[in-house]
Amino acid sequence: MGPFLDFNPFDNLLCILLGISFTVWFTLLLVFIIVPAIFGVSFGIRRLYMKTLLKIFEWATHRIERGAKDNNHLLYKPYSNGDNRDLDSASEFEMSDIFYFCRRGVESIMDDEVTKRFSAEELESWNLLTRSNYNFQHISLRLTVLWGLGVVIRYGFLLPLRVTLAFTGVGLLVVLTSIIGFLPNGRMKNFLSEQVHLMCYRICVRALTAIITYHDSENKPKNGGICVANHTSPIDVIILASDGCYAMVGQIHGGLMGVIQKSMVKACPHIWFERSEVKDRHLVAKRLSDHVEDTTKLPILIFPEGTCINNTSVMMFKKGSFEIGSTVYPVAIKYDPRFGDAFWNSSQFGMVNYLLRMMSSWAIVCSVWYLPPMTREEGEDAVQFASRVKAAIARQGGLVDLLWDGGLKRGKVKDTFKEEQQKLYSKIYHNCSLSYK
Repeated sequence: MGPFLDFNPFDNLLCILLGISFTVWFTLLLVFIIVPAIFGVSFGIRRLYMKTLLKIFEWATHRIERGAKDNNHLLYKPYSNGDNRDLDSASEFEMSDIFYFCRRGVESIMDDEVTKRFSAEELESWNLLTRSNYNFQHISLRLTVLWGLGVVIRYGFLLPLRVTLAFTGVGLLVVLTSIIGFLPNGRMKNFLSEQVHLMCYRICVRALTAIITYHDSENKPKNGGICVANHTSPIDVIILASDGCYAMVGQIHGGLMGVIQKSMVKACPHIWFERSEVKDRHLVAKRLSDHVEDTTKLPILIFPEGTCINNTSVMMFKKGSFEIGSTVYPVAIKYDPRFGDAFWNSSQFGMVNYLLRMMSSWAIVCSVWYLPPMTREEGEDAVQFASRVKAAIARQGGLVDLLWDGGLKRGKVKDTFKEEQQKLYSKIYHNCSLSYK
């Protein structure tokens, strides 16, 4: 009788309730998320969720505007003394002409078009994640309650759900690709590999509550080609790979990422480089050329910028992927920052911290445009071809086309760029001097 005296019916009831909760939780995941991801279908719940969020954001922004309408704000307006004067056509040199150079120097510091591309894009309205205006910490009780409710929903419900989905997608990817790796090479292995990759990436997309709109699917990359896209975040890979399979290119890593890479390459011919091989341009170009020459292999996915930009512009494309001579399939990706900032500032956030921020945001909403395939024209070198492709991506995505190298995120300005600015100023000074004479 001794053991029975310690029996607590409340503990037994608690275990039963926990078991029922977990059963219901995973059943809902299986029915509404995992199974639709396997077959590539959607119930429209995410888009309804997005429309609801938009209405809430509009109401919150309206409340903020009402609370701030009686306050005066100082808006910075660039000094415009003589802005419209054409220095090249100046009729007489004046001492005030030196103010042009002073003004340009101050503007370059205050409105730097390069470094501001490496910070989060500013929002015009409040998305209940961060405050757009730090002058107002309290607008109304209802707005504060709404923000608190949003915190509970994002961290109490959405985050656990998304973490569960992320582990499910990555776990299935590792296990299933490892199993497929034992099959002999052939059509069956390629077919199963593509289906597994698509299923797992779609589950990972749902782990971010990503709402993606794909345009012009008839231009999707084909085997034997190279897909190039603007780069904002590591999740760019998931965004594109959930709509089609690609051969990835990258450096071999250790830890969990290394396990994922090793399992993926067993099922699909991805291109991984050792750390010592990455700087060998000839070796990299040789492996890429060998891959695209085989039309049975998947198109290669490359981000020529080489670093993440905050999705307001497209910076200089590295010429390496444009020297191969293969057909290039440009893709433009544009995120909607109102629901969550997809930009990865690697100097501020580590990968784990960044992913947690993504999973605790409202959603990841973006549009993807597949542009018509492009090839090098006669007499066009790799640099010119890269610039033409970049301009097409920027134009389609509504992004600013910049000539600057994204490497400025961690490096210094090249001497060639300095010389170009020096030549420009020298020309202006020369014209002014002639007018003075």
